[in-house]
Amino acid sequence: MHPDVYQLVSPVLAILLLILLITRLRFHPFLALILSAGFLGIVSGMSPVDTVKSFQKGFGGILSSVGLVVGLGSMLGGLLLESGGADKIANAFVGIGSRRWIPTTICAAALLIGLPHLFDVSFVMLVPLAFVIARRTNSYILRIGVPLAAGLYVSHGLLPPHPSPTLAMAAYHADAGKTIFYGFLIAVPMAIISGPLFTSFIMRWFPASGGFGEDAAPVAQKDAAERRLPSLPLVLIAVLLPPGLMMLRTFGRGLFDNHSVAHKWLEFVGDPIVSLLIAVLFAIYALGIRSGFSLTQIQKLLGKSLGPAAGVILILGAGGGLKEMLVATHVSDLIAHWAVTWQINPLILGWAIAALIRVAIGSATVATVTAAGIVAPLAAADPNVSLELLVLATSSGGLMLSHLNDSGFWLFKEYFKLSVSETLKSWTLLVSLQSLIGLAGVLLLNALIH
Repeated sequence: MHPDVYQLVSPVLAILLLILLITRLRFHPFLALILSAGFLGIVSGMSPVDTVKSFQKGFGGILSSVGLVVGLGSMLGGLLLESGGADKIANAFVGIGSRRWIPTTICAAALLIGLPHLFDVSFVMLVPLAFVIARRTNSYILRIGVPLAAGLYVSHGLLPPHPSPTLAMAAYHADAGKTIFYGFLIAVPMAIISGPLFTSFIMRWFPASGGFGEDAAPVAQKDAAERRLPSLPLVLIAVLLPPGLMMLRTFGRGLFDNHSVAHKWLEFVGDPIVSLLIAVLFAIYALGIRSGFSLTQIQKLLGKSLGPAAGVILILGAGGGLKEMLVATHVSDLIAHWAVTWQINPLILGWAIAALIRVAIGSATVATVTAAGIVAPLAAADPNVSLELLVLATSSGGLMLSHLNDSGFWLFKEYFKLSVSETLKSWTLLVSLQSLIGLAGVLLLNALIH
């Protein structure tokens, strides 16, 4: 076999091993990524010692930025949910307009609420509110639940500090402000189409599915009566501070001289880590102390919020190790060379690879991690590709066709009391539509930019 062909076969075998370990042998994605990266290094001719060192280098490199962003984002999300700030946003948006506008307003609220926190946690925390709204408005639960899930999943798939876009942003060395700006341009139409419009379309298939939520009481927070809810302006400031500061840095760079003090401060506060840290410190006061939380309670709350993020951070680190293995074995250089000769659009390639892996293993995070490692050399080889749009294309591919191997599928099914068939016709169609809209939005923006 020609050496170049053999080098291209080795990553394919590593990805097949990754899929086998997760889907058939039920390995945790963290372990599966470690084993697949090690397999790639050994099969490609690296010594065991060099394989371990390369993996450690990639693991540490990706966590030096991504781990901090995901951790701080989880803390901000925990403060938002536990303080009642999420309920404040949802109730404020639901109160806008008439009853027929509720799917639109709940989707918009979920898009904002989902910005700083992991999807699974936000969904579980907000489902009781969806049942309350369904009872209050005499609506079928899916009429509230589908746009709620749509808004949360748009944030989960496209916007940092969520794991998938944050990892892709680090892998491609994309600008955070531009990524968020382009992400919002795509996220708004994606939320409108996959939220209220999609909900009105599928409700013909669910004339009475899920009931009105009579059996699902809202989860009361302890000592809620003794605390006051934070004001809506403070909640919105806490949520919008990180993207606002990151975009301010990106679009304000041309206003000051590169060596001026103002420019240095702009670069400082607009860094993703610093902007999230500022938001967390603001939220500790505005959403925590002002709402009646003691410092001890806030400390426990922040510790609790990091629990769900721990596994995700380890998966992202292992994905960074796999990416470094592609570099150390020179497979990335070969992929870049072959892709240039094939004249494949990197945006479509990134989306397609992430989509295929997502369908196979069910994890959007692992799909994006793996695809970013494969496509990253193409970004370096093609000066015309927009790194920020490549982030969004790869992350959108990771949303594709959630089915029985995805935890989100079962969350949606069980909370809304649906059959597998009904979940496929609602949840699976929803996220697949979002993935396709994401790709279409990326290609449209790319055409406009160039």
